[in-house]
Amino acid sequence: MMARLARRLRPLRPAVRRAAPDPGIAGSADDTLEAFDVAVHFEGLAAIDGVSIAMRHGEVFGLIGPNGAGKTTLVNVLTGFQRPTRGRVVLGGEDVTGLSPHELGRKGLARTFQAVRLFRDMPVIENLEAAAVGTGLGRREAARRAARILAWMRFAHRADDWADTLPYGEERRVGIGRALAMAPRFVLLDEPAAGLSDAECDELMGLIAEIPRVFGCGVLLIEHNMRVIMGACDRIHVIESGRTVAEGPPQEIQVDPAVLRAYLGTRSGDARG
Repeated sequence: MMARLARRLRPLRPAVRRAAPDPGIAGSADDTLEAFDVAVHFEGLAAIDGVSIAMRHGEVFGLIGPNGAGKTTLVNVLTGFQRPTRGRVVLGGEDVTGLSPHELGRKGLARTFQAVRLFRDMPVIENLEAAAVGTGLGRREAARRAARILAWMRFAHRADDWADTLPYGEERRVGIGRALAMAPRFVLLDEPAAGLSDAECDELMGLIAEIPRVFGCGVLLIEHNMRVIMGACDRIHVIESGRTVAEGPPQEIQVDPAVLRAYLGTRSGDARG
């Protein structure tokens, strides 16, 4: 069983890094997003308990673990949707613990959600434009940024389609584009491959791997699809039952005995995300 799981953790092929137009969004080379000894307790239950991470500008940082490990809870802390019981969040050397999602968005954190939250009564391109306008761009500049992102995503042919006509997999792609339209320093993607076909996952894997170079930002990726995680990430942090199990490059994580045990020992009914 351990051997079968190790094979599942390996990508079928490496991510393809393609050339892409520069949308004119850049971050700072010395940016970091860090969490120090973060814990979140719900009525005595430790959803996460003493997790520390440090991700750098220009890398794709994977966050994985069994169902209920605490991944989404940690991202909620990083993006201001959940106050930690203990610990600190530091962005570019600034302590931002406890700031609201809106304040953190202005400081350069953008995220997607497991449940896609598009403006369904607007065309695809206007969903991206609205995000860009929220960063202070004028309507014309926002439209240009949105068009460049859709072209890079090879989704320009859907620009004028209404969001409520998209299949689920395409909704998720628009959600990523909208997060990137905010010109983030770090973008946090929560299970972007959910509901995608194998071919769509391969395309997504290549796009995610390109984001740091094209958009000048770091990427934190939560994903259960191991093909995408192993093919797109530079480093991977593994948590289980709210605690860190391992961290390292994909080639080490996919054969780490503690990681394999964590996945084989997944517990049903755990409330953590």
